[in-house]
Amino acid sequence: MNRPTDRSPLAAGTTLIVPGYRGSDGGHWQTWMESRIPGARRVSGIDWDTPAVAVWAAAIRREITAASAPVWLVAHSFGCLAAVLAGTDRSERVAGALLVAPADPECFSPVGLRQGAGLAAGSPVSLTPFMPKHALDFPSLVVASRNDPWMPWPRVRRWARLWNSKLIEIGEAGHINPDSGFGSWPEGIDLFRTLQTSRDH
Repeated sequence: MNRPTDRSPLAAGTTLIVPGYRGSDGGHWQTWMESRIPGARRVSGIDWDTPAVAVWAAAIRREITAASAPVWLVAHSFGCLAAVLAGTDRSERVAGALLVAPADPECFSPVGLRQGAGLAAGSPVSLTPFMPKHALDFPSLVVASRNDPWMPWPRVRRWARLWNSKLIEIGEAGHINPDSGFGSWPEGIDLFRTLQTSRDH
């Protein structure tokens, strides 16, 4: 994780940071990247402790629509699911999406967790039927770990294939969060540049 990083400038425009369930605190790589990407800001109007996908996607759509130019999305975990749903509805306004450690739609119902934390416990309905199962209409890069507790490796491969996303596998990196060593993450900036470059070609 200590390889030299690309120092070329990042593309101009708005970058919308979309945290996952329970948010991204000060030690999270998303907070670190937010302070280093010109024009980056965190999506607002979301209760991070209540993963209701329609509410989250609506907040992201509002910010995409309000931006003066197409938006770059940088999402993590459950935020990836909401970002994909919102981006699909506003694809002409999305420059591209960096989707890091997407959460498994099977872990969530439309109103919260399917199990645990008292949110929609035992719900028989997962988010899987509601997620797009076709190529996204904007460039996307899925960054995933082989031992992510929130998404089995075969499933993340399937979603990346359905979305026609480029899949970057970074080994056994857990949920790609501070608990697995991802606070400052220069490689994440490099991956974001890779996504931006892919749109230019």
